[in-house]
Amino acid sequence: MAASATMFGLMAFAAKLASGRLSGPQVAMIRFAVGLLPVLLIPRARRSAMKFRRIDLLIYRGVFGGTAVLLYFLAIEHSSVGVATLLNYTAPVWSGMFSVLFIGERISPKVLIPLPVAFLGVLLVVRGNAPPGSLFGFGVWELAGACSAIFSGAAVTAIRAARRGENSWSVYASFCALGLVVTAPLGIMTWKNPVGMEWVALAATSLFAIGAQLTMTFSLRWVDAMTVGVISQLAVIISMALGAWVIGELISPMGAIGAALTIGGVVGVVYVTSLTKPKAAAVEVVPEA
Repeated sequence: MAASATMFGLMAFAAKLASGRLSGPQVAMIRFAVGLLPVLLIPRARRSAMKFRRIDLLIYRGVFGGTAVLLYFLAIEHSSVGVATLLNYTAPVWSGMFSVLFIGERISPKVLIPLPVAFLGVLLVVRGNAPPGSLFGFGVWELAGACSAIFSGAAVTAIRAARRGENSWSVYASFCALGLVVTAPLGIMTWKNPVGMEWVALAATSLFAIGAQLTMTFSLRWVDAMTVGVISQLAVIISMALGAWVIGELISPMGAIGAALTIGGVVGVVYVTSLTKPKAAAVEVVPEA
């Protein structure tokens, strides 16, 4: 699980390097195209991917998840990788809300304690990195990062409705295939031929994404939801650290405090929700057969 979170953080940083000249949608499109290779090249994975019960839920998961990645990569392209990743990793907050609204689950009122902490942290992070004169620091691309978390939460809620009825490869394949469909229009419209080290950054983005997804799916057989929720936030820390260390992205004191509050708030939300549904909580991060 720690390896998975690390690779998700490295994926975000590699995507930032790739989107220096290339567009976020193009990087996302290539990420999904390469992500399909295991399903296309491994017969066993391909056979498993073709076995499903609820195609409607797989479509919801793929479309919402693909939109989430598209918005996430746009935020990475136009804002700091640390802020974009932190905004995206507030998705468990939204999946908890959507599970109450759309699939009839109950959440303890105790969630109202960490929830405002998480949102306050987001405001501080965005404000701490905002240019002078902006409204609370939220520009178009910060809003894109925030919306990526909302769509990610919707994708997770859709597949949680299946209650582990789908196998991991069918979920993975639908995510990559429909994600490719969602990102392709903008990716093709903004296409630029990669050159030099851009190929390396694109390859790193795609390979880290595949490795992160597969190791997470593997680890969820044995790791409980609370542990998953805590360790997954490592991706935020890694992306922020690499952004500051390698490409000089500024982390203001206000932003650092906000990041700590956001991570703590999200972990708190995961903890409270895991108390009420411990057996299904794992799929709040990645669906597992």
